[in-house]
Amino acid sequence: MLELGTLIAGSFAARFMGEFGADVIKIEDPNGGDPLRKWRKLYPKVGGTSLWWAVQARNKKSVTVNLKAEEGKEIVQRLAKEADIVIENFRPGLLEKLGLGYEALSAENPGLVMVRLSGYGQTGPYRDRPGFGAIAESMGGLRHITGYPHLPPPRIGISIGDSIAALHGVIGALMALHPQAGQQRQGQVVDVALYEAVFNIDGKRRARIRRVRHGARAHGRVAAGHRAVEYVSVPRRQHRDRRPQRSHFQAPDERHRSRRSRRRSRARVERRPRAAHPGNRRRHRRLALDAQHRRGACLAVLNAADVPAGRIYSVADMFTDPQYIARQMLQRFPWQDGREITLPNVTPKLSETPGETRWLGPQLGEHTDEVLQTFGYDADDIARLRVAKVI
Repeated sequence: MLELGTLIAGSFAARFMGEFGADVIKIEDPNGGDPLRKWRKLYPKVGGTSLWWAVQARNKKSVTVNLKAEEGKEIVQRLAKEADIVIENFRPGLLEKLGLGYEALSAENPGLVMVRLSGYGQTGPYRDRPGFGAIAESMGGLRHITGYPHLPPPRIGISIGDSIAALHGVIGALMALHPQAGQQRQGQVVDVALYEAVFNIDGKRRARIRRVRHGARAHGRVAAGHRAVEYVSVPRRQHRDRRPQRSHFQAPDERHRSRRSRRRSRARVERRPRAAHPGNRRRHRRLALDAQHRRGACLAVLNAADVPAGRIYSVADMFTDPQYIARQMLQRFPWQDGREITLPNVTPKLSETPGETRWLGPQLGEHTDEVLQTFGYDADDIARLRVAKVI
């Protein structure tokens, strides 16, 4: 597999493949490499690299190539000739200008699958606009329904637009590599627009679209609530502890609601007629919500009643939580300077062919010589290309 491009979406998609055994060759600019290397550096005083890079580039081989040089393009063409998948997240049209678009690469490799991740996709009036995850979250409708109604939509704390698009890219590539029964595998392009990936995860989008087309007002932000789910799922809320911490509980159906009611001192509230039906509870949601209690006591009561409930975790909580520990979701690895660092483990968990971290994000160009030698370049060729600043 060949990875072209920089930053998050393309790197995240290729990372998934690498975690489950794919041989991923990441092409980087010899002058600095992927900017992700410099984001949130670990131990910056001693010249450390980005912890994000250590995860996002694990199991990948770094090969430095100047894509503007003719011989650099030839290197990419030679690598792509043997690849099953090429993943790229440049602006639409850039690879074509370099002579490395799908038509050029698939001419020598008809079965090639190219995953193309971009803000707006490879077609349409917006294709040439620069697009990033935050813009995709806005255009895809996520920001419109996130946050408090009296405040501007907040930025979500992770690059969720890029990550969702990356997962769509992985799914598309796997479907292309393993077509439906009776169909023959063929090379093709998997065109992922970031805003469409965000739009696609909204399970109620069809209902929203129907409502708007029939003249209803589009739902906006409802803070910690969820209009559609709350129709049947009140009470659903975040519970604030007396300390500045929170937990979350939800009664998604009548069974959970009744279990919760039996465990509460205020059970008589939900036995009132106006709280007996999901629609009524939604209109009178404040009656259905608990008063403040200590978080531990609240969770103990709800868990004993088999009501879905849980703390809102910080990263520090994850290090000590028995579920995280039992599932080995955080693992320690030796770092470049000999110290150990803790990183997320591979997800999902496969019973027979589990993924693994074979090595962390490589040094810039660490595998250039190794990979080029594998593809027929001898030591003299590599030395000449390095002097010419092709690699």
